[in-house]
Amino acid sequence: MLGKKEKLRYIDWLIRDKHPDFLAHPKKYLPLVEKDIKRLEAGEPLAYVIGWVDFLGARIDLSYKPLIPRVETEFWVGEALRLIPNSKFSIHCLDLCAGSGCIGLAILKRLPNSKVVFADNSPKAIGQINKNLTINKIKKSRTRVVESSLFKNVKGKFDYIFTNPPYIPAGRKLPVSVKKYEPNSALFAGQDGLNLLKRILREAPGHLSANGLILFEFDSAQKNKLEKFMEQLPYRNVEFYKDQYGKWRYGRAKI
Repeated sequence: MLGKKEKLRYIDWLIRDKHPDFLAHPKKYLPLVEKDIKRLEAGEPLAYVIGWVDFLGARIDLSYKPLIPRVETEFWVGEALRLIPNSKFSIHCLDLCAGSGCIGLAILKRLPNSKVVFADNSPKAIGQINKNLTINKIKKSRTRVVESSLFKNVKGKFDYIFTNPPYIPAGRKLPVSVKKYEPNSALFAGQDGLNLLKRILREAPGHLSANGLILFEFDSAQKNKLEKFMEQLPYRNVEFYKDQYGKWRYGRAKI
């Protein structure tokens, strides 16, 4: 149930981002706004009702209902991209478990000489990524979109692998708006939430160029397990970082 202040704030966002002509033509747009408010009151996430979000300057359409990009993800991707030199040579990147394609699109927007392969096992995600590439006017020569279970159909090696895989432990209680509306396959990953991430970290060295980096998101409670797990793998310079809220959120490791 939306509180009064929250409802008013959401209405402001709806008008700003979805119905910008409301103030000029209130009678025309009032039925549309009221319909959207009912969707919000039923628990549907605001981002789905609006239909898109901004992610580091990329417009991310959500019409296929992918996982909604989180501000924590936007934060760490922004931090990571600031550390990547915009080389005059092509920078080859992989956005693994790409979902909406928000990470890869941010790379393409921020690094003009980058090329990105998007990989996801969901046909809906593949459709969503292609739509977002079109919306953001990305040249086809800079991208490839692959339907793949992790690395299965991914060819070649990369300078950077970015991944935000499902990592929520099975059984964890989530807000109704998340569990009911967002794709569960993009949320949960086994008893401790690390089933997919461990597979990715094991297999990634075979897909990284010399001195290549993998950057990955995880749940703050998983940090210690991941540290011990990665001691068994052929990575060097393994580092973990906190998000804007002071929680352990992402790691990077060099091969």
